[in-house]
Amino acid sequence: MSNAAHISVVHLTSVHSPFDLRIFAKECRSLAQAGFQVTIVAPHCKDEVADGVRIKAVHPPAGSGRIRRMTFTVWNVFREALKQDADLYHFHDPELIPVGLFLRARGKKVIYDVHENVPKDILLKQYLPQWSRRLLSSVMGQLEVSASRRLSALVTVSPVIADRFVGRNARTVLIHNFPDLAELTGCTEVPWESRKPLVVFPGGILPERGIRQMVHAMACLPDSTKATLEIASSDFPEDLWAELNRHPGWSRVRFLGCLNRIQIVELLGRASAGLVLYLPEEQNTCALPHKLFEYMAAGIPVIASDFPLWRRILRGIDCAIFVNPLEPRAIAEAIEYLLAHPAECERMGRNGQQAVRSSFNWDSQAQELVKLYKGLVESPCVG
Repeated sequence: MSNAAHISVVHLTSVHSPFDLRIFAKECRSLAQAGFQVTIVAPHCKDEVADGVRIKAVHPPAGSGRIRRMTFTVWNVFREALKQDADLYHFHDPELIPVGLFLRARGKKVIYDVHENVPKDILLKQYLPQWSRRLLSSVMGQLEVSASRRLSALVTVSPVIADRFVGRNARTVLIHNFPDLAELTGCTEVPWESRKPLVVFPGGILPERGIRQMVHAMACLPDSTKATLEIASSDFPEDLWAELNRHPGWSRVRFLGCLNRIQIVELLGRASAGLVLYLPEEQNTCALPHKLFEYMAAGIPVIASDFPLWRRILRGIDCAIFVNPLEPRAIAEAIEYLLAHPAECERMGRNGQQAVRSSFNWDSQAQELVKLYKGLVESPCVG
């Protein structure tokens, strides 16, 4: 792109770390490599530069809590966004929609990156009173749709989310959360014949992501299957920790805490299968989790929730066993089968890995993102 070096781009988030996998490692690094001047405004402890991306820190307010974040942090992100006076803004959180609309009113080009099906996600928020969820879901849905008509472009992460905005914004593009193949370059894989009977789940610990069912499934395995479940996460809610620690399946679980990306790649390189067992809530059935493709990229088979979208995406690849995520015994049977058939495990893993190399990789998505930016920059008709 001939003029990319003269285009300043600012990504805004009040929720995520500046080093968020999608925001920093994928989108911003790819844009910087394409020649754009890229800045991330996000909650952080200091200003810095990483991989050609400038981090502009917004210091979180004293104390914690969602109300403080949605007021003080959003306000500080907004003030810094104005100071940056960029050519193009790209924001990642629904609570920043008013910021995006204000920037549009000032003639800036603004992209909204829709990470989730927000109205459906609100219905799952346990911290909200039950009576308020449907009202807030409806209000946020209407706000998103109304705002989408005024924004310069929308980026979505799954076909179901993209479908919400059909006919509302002609510049709605689908940028999947596919893995970056470079991340696995040089990774040492344990030979299959030497691998321990290990299944893994590196991800957020939430009830709707099937953590109970995973632990319960481990209790359903016969004693002869010396299987272990290793979980890696930055947090483990106290109530779930207390509950699951008392369950018989916990004796087969090892909680690793927070791992960095190098450690996660190492974990996948010695595992026999990866679990992605989201419960059949509406928000989950339309999601395409990064870890689904991350397991494939690492060359391990997947034990996945039997959702129509996931079956359709992986049709013909033969890299996954689909199960009812509400049935621990069905999960246990899938784990037992794979651990008893290491050659089949390896074959399925290689199938998935080849599919990622040929199709489900970040390089293909980065090209679409740069194409969108180029169209916005070069089109005088887009405000």
